[in-house]
Amino acid sequence: MKRWVKRSLIIVSTVCLVAGLGTALYSWYLYGKFKKTAADMFEPIISTPYVSSDSELQISGIEEAITAEKPFTVLVMGVDERTNDRGRSDTMIVMGVNPLKHSIFMFNIPRDTRTAIIGHGTTDKINHAYAFGGVEMSKQTVEHFLDYPIDYYIRVNMEGFSKIIDELGGVTVNNPYAFDFSGYTFEQGPIQLNGEQALLYSRMRYEDPKGDRGRNDRQRAVLKQLISNVFTLYGATQISNLLVEMGDNVRTNISFDEMKTFFKEYGTGIEKVDSIEISGSGTMIDKVWYYIVGDQERDRIHELLKKQMSIETDAV
Repeated sequence: MKRWVKRSLIIVSTVCLVAGLGTALYSWYLYGKFKKTAADMFEPIISTPYVSSDSELQISGIEEAITAEKPFTVLVMGVDERTNDRGRSDTMIVMGVNPLKHSIFMFNIPRDTRTAIIGHGTTDKINHAYAFGGVEMSKQTVEHFLDYPIDYYIRVNMEGFSKIIDELGGVTVNNPYAFDFSGYTFEQGPIQLNGEQALLYSRMRYEDPKGDRGRNDRQRAVLKQLISNVFTLYGATQISNLLVEMGDNVRTNISFDEMKTFFKEYGTGIEKVDSIEISGSGTMIDKVWYYIVGDQERDRIHELLKKQMSIETDAV
């Protein structure tokens, strides 16, 4: 073999080896960064596992890890944090994740919903539970309201939420009607939103013909797009920057190992994200406006959630 050919092979082999080592090292770097971010985000809560009055349901699996086939529920809270004030849960979304059905089922609980605040001994707006007792009281109150156990929570600082959206490349939503809000014009139809715009888009409610229900629709639309974007992340820089923002603005009781299982087992298997709306009516009680959800509607939501979480794959 000619000398120049040998040299060329050596150079090519060296380049490939260096490139391979570089990729491996950067993969380990990202893995380490992901692990650190997960540790920064991790905040376990101590609460008694919820036992539903529904005899067909088991005790909450909050102490059980995410597995490849186990359905689980998540309470997503967007919190409006304030200086020297815990704030309130501006957004409350319940998600039922079922890997056997390759689906996520979600719905908002309207923030003004009147319900018993578990652990506080009062009846009030459901979003006040966070102000009174943080994540633990919010979780217990939502479980009581739905008569269904919540396995995990994700708490997001709403101001930091916009940065997370930017790192994911923004979101595209189908806006049902045009409106102006906080200096922005949101045209009717498909629109691309950056983080700040998406936050404003999901917050407007007073000009919405559907009020808080319309606001909830927009919040779910943004969250659906975010879920889709997370599963299609590209580029090491994008992932690295996203991890920084999540570490600063997200808290959860989902552990690092459970996150790994989720992305490995569920990441490519989620095929649809369905959503519904909780129906009710507004009324004034002692000069305070509340959203009243009747027992029949609560039973309907309970049954839909139970059906989604069923391990029977034909129970769609």
